[in-house]
Amino acid sequence: MGTVGMLKAAGVGLGDEVIVPAYGNADVAEDVVLAGALPVFADIDPLTYCLDARAVDAVVSSRTAAVVVVHRFGRPADMGQLGAVGRRHGLLLLEQAEGDEAYGEVTRRRAHAAYLDARLSGVTTPEPVRGHTYEEYVVRVPGNGRPDRDAFARAVRSKGVDCRVPVKTPVHRLPQFRRDVLLPETERAADETLALPVQGSKSRRELQRLVSACNALGGLLQPAF
Repeated sequence: MGTVGMLKAAGVGLGDEVIVPAYGNADVAEDVVLAGALPVFADIDPLTYCLDARAVDAVVSSRTAAVVVVHRFGRPADMGQLGAVGRRHGLLLLEQAEGDEAYGEVTRRRAHAAYLDARLSGVTTPEPVRGHTYEEYVVRVPGNGRPDRDAFARAVRSKGVDCRVPVKTPVHRLPQFRRDVLLPETERAADETLALPVQGSKSRRELQRLVSACNALGGLLQPAF
């Protein structure tokens, strides 16, 4: 059963609010609308890129019926703290993973991630944590936010290394969901993050080329125009 079905089955609908992340794609917010409820955006934890329990607690209202937690990039959310908030307010707590891949693929990705963790410099690598499956290996590019991140991405691609911006526009900035809310960690993550390739099919030589391309930049970049 999808998110829409689970919300409807729990009686969530017209007049209810459902707390969701704005860092990610619009699918979750769209599901809430399809269920007849109103999506309310809460900020993320800067380490997990998942909903932050304190931010969720801060936006709970008398109309809040549920929270949809997305485990982002294969990094589990802090379900202990989020669960405590849900129990305290009597909320339905739904979890959504981004993918479900074979054990062998996850094992290879973890090995690739460990290799990059030990060798990359000039970027902030993802926090190693138990249960991380590295569906995407997301780093932060220090500097002047989006201009430096975009310049870094172009420079890496020019060396033959693929990369992508995981979240170009937070959901609360999309026209159909525009909200005048303060989500500083969401905005910062959207401006600074870059996903580097760690697919299980990558060879050690490809990973070495990735490290060389990233480390050669040294974090000192010309602004993007």
